[in-house]
Amino acid sequence: MKINYDHHEHEHEFEAQHGLPERLPKGERILWQGSPDAKVLARHVFHVQTLVVYFAAILALRGAFVLWDGGSVTSALKAVGLVAPLAAIAIGIAWAMAIMCARTTVYTITNKRVVMRIGIVLNLSFNLPLVRLQGAGLRETGLGTGDIPLSLGKEDHIAYLHLWPHARPWRTARPEPMLRCVPDAAHVSAVLAQAWREAVPAASVVSQAATSTAAVPTTAAVPIAARPVPASRPATAVASNGRRRTPGLRAIRLTSGA
Repeated sequence: MKINYDHHEHEHEFEAQHGLPERLPKGERILWQGSPDAKVLARHVFHVQTLVVYFAAILALRGAFVLWDGGSVTSALKAVGLVAPLAAIAIGIAWAMAIMCARTTVYTITNKRVVMRIGIVLNLSFNLPLVRLQGAGLRETGLGTGDIPLSLGKEDHIAYLHLWPHARPWRTARPEPMLRCVPDAAHVSAVLAQAWREAVPAASVVSQAATSTAAVPTTAAVPIAARPVPASRPATAVASNGRRRTPGLRAIRLTSGA
């Protein structure tokens, strides 16, 4: 593992700046940067606890069926022992996926955009300008962690499979990028809201309010697209190698301070 000039120990030594495909342009600064909590990610995204319960029930039933058919306790234990390694492998794979996902993911909020560096094998960095966001939410997952989904404009679209597991579940027609299982999620959501208030000019808010009822106004910007561009351009997805409210999900107020 290499220690980069930015004093971060990580495997992405080719990054110009930790978690970013290129250095931030002048005038843009990082407000928050973090990664998913691996334990919470394993529980809520890769469902490790559910797998443990499922395989425990399967093993118990297998042993019970052997005993029911007149087998001995030794036979029942042998029957369980034949399946137990497969269960352990499946659970181990889910755990490993959660750990690798957390290690390779970096979420960044700047005063201009949200950047998501995701991908275990193929790394992708999605730059989401704050002025393009139509809304955001917060769903707490316990222990201070939470999910923060981001609603994009109608003209902006990122494929669900490109985002998973960093996408709001079941939103396949209109995928929503999601910051998954971030620590201190309430603070992160507050940082996001404050960054939006500072990024969107008050004049744009007043103008949009007069012509639209959208929760978050949009301004002219380059649509999000899957093509490499310099970090100074506002709306990109860079490759480096009125909705129904869901239970537990509350909206983050993205409103102007004016």
